[in-house]
Amino acid sequence: MTGVQTPAAATHWLLLDVPGAPRMAALLQDQFVGLRCFWLFEGTELHPLREQGPALVELRDQAQLLERCYAEPRAWQGLLLESDASVAQLLAHLRRMLMVSVGLHHRALLNYYNPHCASYFFDACDAEELTRWLGPISQLRWFGGTWADLAIGSQGWQQLVNPQLPVSPLAIEENLSVRQQERLQCCLLEQHTWHWSRSTGTDYNRLWSHVQEGLALGFSERPVLDDWLWLRLQCPDALPEQAFLPGLSQRERLEHLRRFWQGDFP
Repeated sequence: MTGVQTPAAATHWLLLDVPGAPRMAALLQDQFVGLRCFWLFEGTELHPLREQGPALVELRDQAQLLERCYAEPRAWQGLLLESDASVAQLLAHLRRMLMVSVGLHHRALLNYYNPHCASYFFDACDAEELTRWLGPISQLRWFGGTWADLAIGSQGWQQLVNPQLPVSPLAIEENLSVRQQERLQCCLLEQHTWHWSRSTGTDYNRLWSHVQEGLALGFSERPVLDDWLWLRLQCPDALPEQAFLPGLSQRERLEHLRRFWQGDFP
């Protein structure tokens, strides 16, 4: 009989979002002996910031740490990966994912290792895009959700399985699709709304409706949008009107609306 060679079991990894869990990197070295850990920014253009960036932690023979990742997901922020690729192959792919192109002339760091960002970004990928972005990763898990989910307390475990379709490999500085850009922009706006909700004690959904209202009125510049939110909270019963007055900047239109609502016209 000819023996059948079974494939090696996939290795589990933790891609720790060190900026989101700054104490955990030090805790890893103190409590887990013989742990293999790799700074993701090492050897890249972000090398000087490597210890402020994410860390890839091998969970092979680290059952206790893996259990803690599942038991205390808010403390061990990041992504849990499964892959049968070599360390070098996995690191090369994860590092290639870091820098992306937005349109024709802009480069950006994609912090996909952050659970909030992951909840928006991977949601914007179709099956072919997901295959390309996951590459040698067979499964991906994280605890989180959108900022709106956080606001209403409905975060949970997310899981993606690589569709493994025949696709071209991820390009250097892969260009983000329109859908991916839209979802990442939504992430930034919802994060901003969440911080506003926390700092003002205002219901998140109410604030989000005000953000959408302000954008519809043309207040897309962040300082103007913030001032619009303050005005809207001060004038909750005012009826929004179109503020697209000819020849005026966003700031001037907002000032016109403020004076109209507060009765400051001469």
